[in-house]
Amino acid sequence: MNKKLSIAFSPCPNDTFVFHALTHGLVPGAPEFDVTYADINITNELAAESNELDILKISFAALPFIRDEYALLPCGGALGRGCGPLVLVNDPKKVEPGALSSAKVAVPSERSTAYMLFRLWAAQNVPGGVGEIIVMPFNEIMPAVKDGTIDAGLVIHEARFTYQNFGLTLLADMGEWWERDTGLPIPLGAIIAKKSLDLDAIAGWIRQSVEQAWENPDQSHEYVMQHADELSPEVAQSHIDLYVNEFTRDLGEKGFEAITSLLNRAAEEGIVPKRDYTDLIN
Repeated sequence: MNKKLSIAFSPCPNDTFVFHALTHGLVPGAPEFDVTYADINITNELAAESNELDILKISFAALPFIRDEYALLPCGGALGRGCGPLVLVNDPKKVEPGALSSAKVAVPSERSTAYMLFRLWAAQNVPGGVGEIIVMPFNEIMPAVKDGTIDAGLVIHEARFTYQNFGLTLLADMGEWWERDTGLPIPLGAIIAKKSLDLDAIAGWIRQSVEQAWENPDQSHEYVMQHADELSPEVAQSHIDLYVNEFTRDLGEKGFEAITSLLNRAAEEGIVPKRDYTDLIN
């Protein structure tokens, strides 16, 4: 496979860390890559509406909607423990799930794993359902909660490490709930590629890129920080440590169990259409 390939992933530290070697000619035998940096909300839409890109990072929650031309790769994504989305509030008096039944809640996407986990959690914990859902760029959610524009916010990424700086209070940890309820790791971000490509080769290159990132962390530092949206090096490293783990190297049996469990439960709640996910797996 000598032709140039296109790839899209977020500028978040975990993605730039994972894909640095692959996209900088440091993986033997891998082709050149055209890189598109895009919020996962955008890549979710691209995977559902177009097959222009060869490889994309998307939400696991978007798998039921991707085009038939794509398959799930067994590596490169984000799945783990202690890394789930958080529901934050400004008023400590509202630190009770039932308060959300009449609240305005901001979420980063309606087709994200974070929102899927939130809906599954709310089905168990918010009688009558959540009041009003507002979609908002994830970097705008905490300021809006702080200012009182919205009552609560579902946050992802480095917000786990920085929400205290906004004076916000944790209402619920979606990952903690999921792990307690299922005993499984939390599926967050998936890597998909066109079925027409050599998927085994691509998976091998991605694994080599992950290995090189771990073995030579200083090699990717400048690239990671260049795209880190003014995060401190310490927060960027915490982000990497949380989201890049053994499941990034290989989803394995437990990873695939977590993915199918999440999507099947979402289908039972009517959140996504029912689908046989074995046809998506490389």
